Amino acid sequence: MTLVAFVLIAIPIVLGLYAYLGYPLALRLAAAARPAPAQPGDPSEWPVISISLPAYNEEKSIRATLEALLALDYPAGRRQILVISDASTDRTDQIVREFADRGVELIRVPHRSGKTAAENAAALHFRGEIVVNTDATIRIPPESLKPLIRVFQDPTIGVASGRDVSVGRAEVETNRGESRYVGYEMEIRRLETRVGSIVGASGCFYAIRRELVSGSFPEALSRDFASPLIAREAGFRTVSVDEAICYVPRTSSLQSEFHRKVRTMARGLETLWYKRPLANPLVYGGFAWMLLSHKLCRWLVHLALPLALVGLAVLAMIEPVALALLIAVLIVGALGSMALRWPSGRPMPYPVALCGFVVAVNLAALLAWSKALRGERNPIWEPTRRPDRAGAGGVP
Repeated sequence: MTLVAFVLIAIPIVLGLYAYLGYPLALRLAAAARPAPAQPGDPSEWPVISISLPAYNEEKSIRATLEALLALDYPAGRRQILVISDASTDRTDQIVREFADRGVELIRVPHRSGKTAAENAAALHFRGEIVVNTDATIRIPPESLKPLIRVFQDPTIGVASGRDVSVGRAEVETNRGESRYVGYEMEIRRLETRVGSIVGASGCFYAIRRELVSGSFPEALSRDFASPLIAREAGFRTVSVDEAICYVPRTSSLQSEFHRKVRTMARGLETLWYKRPLANPLVYGGFAWMLLSHKLCRWLVHLALPLALVGLAVLAMIEPVALALLIAVLIVGALGSMALRWPSGRPMPYPVALCGFVVAVNLAALLAWSKALRGERNPIWEPTRRPDRAGAGGVP
């Protein structure tokens, strides 16, 4: 029994050490052995691009978002801005129509079907060689678009992802742990780019060659995760572009972030299963290794944690150290539960916020696994409601 308990505890520890420490270290070693890529200059003529902006009930943010898109440093005659309203019931459509004389186009989906379905509906309307996907509640600095498009001068690149920068008001937000995680994730993508290809794009800001965009992509799956996989199937690679910054305001509510994680992780698991042939290292080599290490190993850590908790409880009956660890885990769980119930907008002590982030991530992952294993699909999209960007500290 003791041996079984040790094995149960060891499984998530080994997986976690590899996924979060061993894998990044291996990437660093592989990247160090490769010469730094040459930075491309501006093309003689910028390609025509289509900016895709799905929206559902975004009347509070859509005007500022469109003004920011129109202010991007890119030739106005070589860009198309397309807003896809997922059957919005507020003033979103009315506000978008006010921008018609400035070249903004509106497509309205008659029945709410979800983000991916809205993107599918837009596919036939794109006129650009490259499609730029973004979100209604984030902020793209004017100088960020050209670096994202510039890399497509390399014919081997099929998808380019921006670099998320998580920002927020530290004195009131309750999910500060998210900022550190986003920074860690962007570093992993930078290393993966040096090695060859990233395995997931930023849903807030990424670009893809038009020929890789399908109008019949499964509605319950994650297109931003799938895009690098689709590109790899077609012989292209995907890169992260450090200069293509995208400011992402953190939600002030840990509960909102929790629900977002459940949704995105469940869709991620479904997407990985849908594209599972890409996880075969005999066919896709290093890309399959990165896909399994970056995605599946991380998700398996969460799936194994309940078993580790059982093993720790068994050992706690005979080992004082195990008992102390179990008590510590229970304290973290209690503080995390407190954080999940914390009133929105009220300052939260950092230890409570950190425990809340840990509990939210792991609980969300377990619920996501449960949904995926049951085959429960949720194509209907509930956008993450972020703070007003003007009030989010750190957003220019």
